[in-house]
Amino acid sequence: MRLSRVILAAGLAGLIACLPARAAEDPAVEAVRGLYATYEGALKEAATDVKARAGAIGGVMAKTFDFGGMVRGAVGPKWPSFTPEQQAALTEAFGQYFTATYANRLTQAAGGKFTVKPASEARGADRVVLTEVANAEGDESQVDFLVGAGNRVQDVFLNGNVSEIAAMRTAFAEPIKTGGADGLLKFLRERTARILAAKPAP
Repeated sequence: MRLSRVILAAGLAGLIACLPARAAEDPAVEAVRGLYATYEGALKEAATDVKARAGAIGGVMAKTFDFGGMVRGAVGPKWPSFTPEQQAALTEAFGQYFTATYANRLTQAAGGKFTVKPASEARGADRVVLTEVANAEGDESQVDFLVGAGNRVQDVFLNGNVSEIAAMRTAFAEPIKTGGADGLLKFLRERTARILAAKPAP
């Protein structure tokens, strides 16, 4: 009897060793879960307007998103022609703009829930974390995060295939065409100020 127990225990240990890693051990998933936990906190606490929400989520946004890589992708081929000073200013302004944009979008999720799938999926050298965001009425939207080196988000896909970076490249094209780096910087700062000045939802 004792020998059979030892054999059974050894067999179970071998089976457990072959099982996929638990979701808690998936760093890409944990990064997105941490992001969503901050979003939920911003909605539940005293963040009653866009500016307050932006302040509440700003730290984790900077930690989770690769703003430098994202703005490079959104600018496209023109990026190397900008001076280091212009690149630094654009990276900072982009981070503020992106954070304000998401703080504004949180209004739509008030009273709803954020659901993160337990395991990420490989996409080349990166990982994709699949999530769903539901509003108070239960309407769900698919929001997927492309997570790269250092477990930092490189892009966000809305409804499974609409790339945030691709959409921003389109939006940034005209300011860059007419004003170069300075034109884009002005565009980002003005858009950010407009978003943050939005009135609280009634």
